[in-house]
Amino acid sequence: MEIPADHLEETPQQTMKKGGLTTIPFIVANEIFERVASSGLHANMIIYLTKIYHMSSATGLSVLYIWGAVTNFLPIFGAFLSDSYLGRFKVIAIGSVVSLIGMVLLLLTATLPTYKKPPYCRDDGSSCLASNASIAPWQFPLLFSAFAFMSVGAGGIRPCSLAFGADQLNQKNNPHNERRLQSFFNWYYTSLGISIVIAVTVVVYIQEKDGWPIGFGVSAALMLLSVILFLLGSPLYIKLEADKSMLSGLLQVIVASLRNRRLALPPPTTDGQWYHSKSKLKVPSEKLRFLNKACIIRNPEKDLNSDGSASNPWSLSTVEQVEDLKSVIRVIPLWSTGIMTAVVINQQSLPVLQAGTMDRHLGSHFQIPAASFSVFAIITITVWVAIYDRVVVPRLAKITGRPRGLGLKQRMGIGLMLLCVATAVAASVERVRRRTAIEQGLAGNGKGVVNMSAMWLVPQYCLTGLAEAFNIIGQIEFYYSEFPKSMASIGISMFSFGMGVGNLVGTLIVQLIEKVSKGSGRVGWLDNNLNKGHYDYYYWFTAFLCVVNCFYFLLCSRAYGEEGENRVWEEREVKEELQSGSP
Repeated sequence: MEIPADHLEETPQQTMKKGGLTTIPFIVANEIFERVASSGLHANMIIYLTKIYHMSSATGLSVLYIWGAVTNFLPIFGAFLSDSYLGRFKVIAIGSVVSLIGMVLLLLTATLPTYKKPPYCRDDGSSCLASNASIAPWQFPLLFSAFAFMSVGAGGIRPCSLAFGADQLNQKNNPHNERRLQSFFNWYYTSLGISIVIAVTVVVYIQEKDGWPIGFGVSAALMLLSVILFLLGSPLYIKLEADKSMLSGLLQVIVASLRNRRLALPPPTTDGQWYHSKSKLKVPSEKLRFLNKACIIRNPEKDLNSDGSASNPWSLSTVEQVEDLKSVIRVIPLWSTGIMTAVVINQQSLPVLQAGTMDRHLGSHFQIPAASFSVFAIITITVWVAIYDRVVVPRLAKITGRPRGLGLKQRMGIGLMLLCVATAVAASVERVRRRTAIEQGLAGNGKGVVNMSAMWLVPQYCLTGLAEAFNIIGQIEFYYSEFPKSMASIGISMFSFGMGVGNLVGTLIVQLIEKVSKGSGRVGWLDNNLNKGHYDYYYWFTAFLCVVNCFYFLLCSRAYGEEGENRVWEEREVKEELQSGSP
């Protein structure tokens, strides 16, 4: 039984004069300047919290984990708002303005005389402890308000920007569309990598050399430029309408399948008993069969109106709606394997503290800022993505027969294995650094500089960057490829949501380790004094969790099955359009 397709997205004829490569610079520039601004703030924020707000290392790390969690949770709401109500353009525009407000508030924390902080910590940390009592509660609201506004803004920009860019290029009847989109994803992530390199070098250097007010002011100015550039491209964009029934449609499938749970499923090839949309998949898939009961037509006279629509959408859903919900449910186990990736990536504040106790000189005059060592991870990502896209993929495609070279799940799995190696290397380096510090008589001085080059930290950063290049880009492309086009923003936001969960898990791990390792009067693993603590034990613990996560990924990957099954109905629709001669 079919229903008319009354409301469709913009047709190719309507949008053929818009979109294309012309729009990409405006969209990418918006994301680049937002990332330069926000990453430049986040990279050095552990220093700002410990030296200016006098937080302990563990407390500062927990604050950053929570801030990161909120920042990564909100994109799922931004994605639902985009795909269901406002559309991607409006959500990106609103998010950009809100992020700008947050950065201005952060600038005020460093410039307003009313918010002047107690004296800086001494190198041994003693004055921090002594002056903690002078930090009044009213000094924190503006700081946390700034974090909140920046999180809300990121929740609008990050889930929609990539999908909005793909909207400008996506031509489903183009035989090279899959390879075209893959190149877009790779180079989009590369451009973000370059922006983060600028953030953790130039912006962080300005913060350290010219002070926090100027450093935060640069970030606010860049965010203002981001807003202006994005809005300038407005007349050129393809702006697909939001599917206002999408979210309610998913809920209707759940309710309808529960109401019809006692019905017997008809044979899978029976067409007349399934309720479907015109030119879409007419029979539900065999995956998650219990949801198929939501689209069974029991009595056409009672279940359908005269125009073919469902008389009660909460008792009868379309096959398309059922398959949309299946695509979300089937992805969840594989999505959960990315949580550990987020834990490892979001613990990069710890190497910043380590670098602060090591020799960071390049030559006799220049000293690399501690927060800038993460540039080696970004450079690794950028270089590898360029090599992979232009050199490796064409050769692998001839061997594997896949346009992408490696499968998306294969790339995700390789990334997870590299994370195990990266955390093991980090633990080994910290063990050497701590032992060297003790041998040099710095056991009681956690801020003393060890006669050991900070370049020892470079291998773990490079391995982490390579793991990101495989796993994170693979995740993003996987979600975009496996979700229906109408849910593209939600699909991409799954990555950010996983990062948010990873932040919370990371916070839980830190707090648990703090509590357990400090038992019976012992010095905790994450003590403020790195030389008394055991940060290497923390790294070994995360390495163990990464190994367990790899085995979990293998189970989830096998249970998921082949890639692309979630998009079968859309592929069939494309074939129907091509056969009918539609442009």
